[in-house]
Amino acid sequence: MSNGTAETSSYIDDITEQPAALRRQADAALPAALADVDLHAHDRIVLTGMGSSDYAAVPIERALAAKGLPVVRIDAGQLLDVPERVTNRTLVWATSQSGRSGEVAALADRLTGSCKPALTIATTDDTSSPLAGMADIVLELHSGPEATVSTKSYLNTLAAQHRALALMTGGSVEAVDEDVRRTADEVAALLAEWPVPDAFAEQAWNAPRARFAYIGIGDDAATALTGALITKESSKVPVEGFVGGAFRHGPYELAGPGLTAVLFGPGAAEDPFLPGLAQDLVRSGATVLTVGPRAYDGTELLATPDRASTLARLAVGSVRTQLLTLAFAKATGEVAGRFRFGQKVTAAL
Repeated sequence: MSNGTAETSSYIDDITEQPAALRRQADAALPAALADVDLHAHDRIVLTGMGSSDYAAVPIERALAAKGLPVVRIDAGQLLDVPERVTNRTLVWATSQSGRSGEVAALADRLTGSCKPALTIATTDDTSSPLAGMADIVLELHSGPEATVSTKSYLNTLAAQHRALALMTGGSVEAVDEDVRRTADEVAALLAEWPVPDAFAEQAWNAPRARFAYIGIGDDAATALTGALITKESSKVPVEGFVGGAFRHGPYELAGPGLTAVLFGPGAAEDPFLPGLAQDLVRSGATVLTVGPRAYDGTELLATPDRASTLARLAVGSVRTQLLTLAFAKATGEVAGRFRFGQKVTAAL
């Protein structure tokens, strides 16, 4: 642990409260109106948010696309720039823990009158927020107050969206609820061990010309992108997040001694990107770590549950990255979770 400050203590409190927050989500009733949503009745489905609220929609985007639905995920800032993406036949599914971040609040003002979509779903923890106020259906997070960077609100977003998707697509909400509860138990078991990788972070930070990349495949891209974001926020380590093969297109020149690459994925041999990338990075002299149920060849492993649950893999993987932020903060001498220049809710555009 870096320093015994109020900020660090609050950040740790948020991390340790995640199992209880997940159980609250599993026990909460979903909006009945979700059962009446016809996803095929819209010209497009637009998933939007900012930061981790945007990244949390990666699994939903992929699931809807796999069903042949016209879905696009675009952050709220870009949607404000080109609001013509939304028509009066569009379903907008917007996510914001506060419901008050600058771009999301501006979007709530913009998508009215002639710009109003056919249906708006809001995923938020604040049912009195501008986002909730403009929505037709409010999907409440039940994550509770959060002091610093996204932790329990992110996990609850994953859980809430999986539950809502099951209801809207004719899946078993009961099965998803059971998966959420089991995932909460798995997160609790990991937190009981509190495996903060101090030695790994110390070595990575003190490497010559230290550089960092988080690379995720498929649904695990959400963990890579969110992990990079909260690492920058909470420990001030400049980690960049990448999806699939994007790292090879330019950033690969950062390979070699001093690079720490964290790979997020199922560890499957049939993965088209990460097995080969892992081998090439290891050969270059980079330090490579897998966050997943199985390690890619030649890499160290921070394990996630080895069962057929995307939610469990993503949730436990996210908690692994949260614990890694504590280790990085200790290595850098930062106060974990303290905002230097920003704040919890980014209201400025």
